[in-house]
Amino acid sequence: MKNIKRKYFWAAVLLPVILFGCKKSFLERPPADSIVDASFYKTDDQVLAGTALLYSRVWFDYNDKASYNLGDFRAGTAFSAWNDRGNVLFNTTGNTPENGTSWRSFFIVVGQSNLVLENINKYAGPGVSPQIKKMAIAEARFMRALAYRYLVMNWGPVPVIENNLALLSDTTISRNTVKSIWKFITKEMREVAADLPSTPIRPGRLTKWSAEGMLARFYLTRAGVEANGSGARNQVFLDSAKYYADDVIRNSGASLLNNYSDLFLFPYDNNSESLFSLQWVYSGPDTWGTQNSTPAYLAYSPDIANGDGWGGDKGATWWMIKQYDGITATASGDTLKGRTLDQRLKATFMLPGTRYPEITQTITGGKQKLIFPFTGTDVNFLSIKKYVTGKAEDVGGQSSSQRYGNDTYMMRLAEMYLVYAEAVLGNNASTSDATAIQYFNKVHMRAGLPEFILPLTPDVIFKERFIEFSMEAMAWYDLVSLHYYNKAKAYAILNAQDRGLFFTKPDVFPDPTMWTFIKTPWATTERTINANDGNFLLPIPAAELSQAPNLLKPPVDY
Repeated sequence: MKNIKRKYFWAAVLLPVILFGCKKSFLERPPADSIVDASFYKTDDQVLAGTALLYSRVWFDYNDKASYNLGDFRAGTAFSAWNDRGNVLFNTTGNTPENGTSWRSFFIVVGQSNLVLENINKYAGPGVSPQIKKMAIAEARFMRALAYRYLVMNWGPVPVIENNLALLSDTTISRNTVKSIWKFITKEMREVAADLPSTPIRPGRLTKWSAEGMLARFYLTRAGVEANGSGARNQVFLDSAKYYADDVIRNSGASLLNNYSDLFLFPYDNNSESLFSLQWVYSGPDTWGTQNSTPAYLAYSPDIANGDGWGGDKGATWWMIKQYDGITATASGDTLKGRTLDQRLKATFMLPGTRYPEITQTITGGKQKLIFPFTGTDVNFLSIKKYVTGKAEDVGGQSSSQRYGNDTYMMRLAEMYLVYAEAVLGNNASTSDATAIQYFNKVHMRAGLPEFILPLTPDVIFKERFIEFSMEAMAWYDLVSLHYYNKAKAYAILNAQDRGLFFTKPDVFPDPTMWTFIKTPWATTERTINANDGNFLLPIPAAELSQAPNLLKPPVDY
């Protein structure tokens, strides 16, 4: 809502999210709502209800479209041909919609987490068990720390806020340094890990292993933050990443699903591989904010959706397709050809002729199980499959337009295997460590690929992560982690990517045995980007700078 007047930048993060009459109306005034009333936090169920929306609604605006715009479009694993071009072409500005949406969403997570902490500490009475009170406080601190992880990796120095209410009349707050933010969120997550239960108190709730998984992720990245531009990551933090990843792998009870594609087959929520997911719920066509809207923008056509399906121009980039084993370039470099044993390709992107029996497709004269169509003559798209679950009839009636109930992964066990391998590799050019290779192969071979027996290198692990987590909003943060200690390599990966149009032709349709990918001959511009020191991090949204000019001041340690 463009006419909203915000006296302070912080206003967007101060107010409860229970009563959204309009998506942004909570910015205009504090709602009179019982979540801040002294009578609310009196029982275990009320306290759990008070933290429940930290798993969904506060993340909604980020999850909606910004997640893949930042996590995949900027990273080059996927692209949109006609929309979201600022992010695809790496010229995101202070006015790019997803930039502002993400910033505000992450600070809403921070603000709502702070509000939950304030309310529990102030209002929770003797009817609340010590166990639930401790867990609920840990949940809020977990969410706040994770939001700051996204903030610092996208914008660099940002202000750390632990008490929003104290800021109502304070316009002097400054940004904090990157190193001090990482120190703060790591300390937070260590304390959270000690306070969360080993098993979820209810399905989908955080556990000790959720926090330890985040610590593995945090320490792996923080090792690069502490490199001071030297290129050598901090060994103590690498060892910590290894320790926490291994502890989760060995002791959490989590396990990889046997088939990669099952990760995204409805109903997959809170499966054995999920360490933490956003908990979306379909509760009818009239709800907003607690459901998953992302599939509406990813599904390639209304033919497989519920009156939405606006992702017809979205799909894998040329560079991403080249990452799959078995698909190779011709001498000219303008054509790729082949097929892959890697089952992750079909589960992530749709190629002409591939079949998805779990999704119903509307065709002339009726319906059929989805066969991804072969269309066009010089341009088509390898459309996105992940998180696309089909029509309401495919999910037991649990979806409607822009309202889906499938969860969003925020951390899977597969990441722990790859974190361990990378932490062992550390600052070396390669490693033959038996456990690292064993863990790497858990992920690699699950995808249907043969055992990897050569020494692991940074490029091998990066490639595996790009493929494993493509369209899970992960690739950008892998590049930011690399950028902390090796800017040149991060820029080299980004600037070597081809993000332009191409045509994919199956040898036989349907049921092809191989595909040929041909660059669109007339699309010679906007195929590459120029990542550099000036555009790598996101600019602070223009609307926020206009309200809080102190965000331009030099950062200070927190």
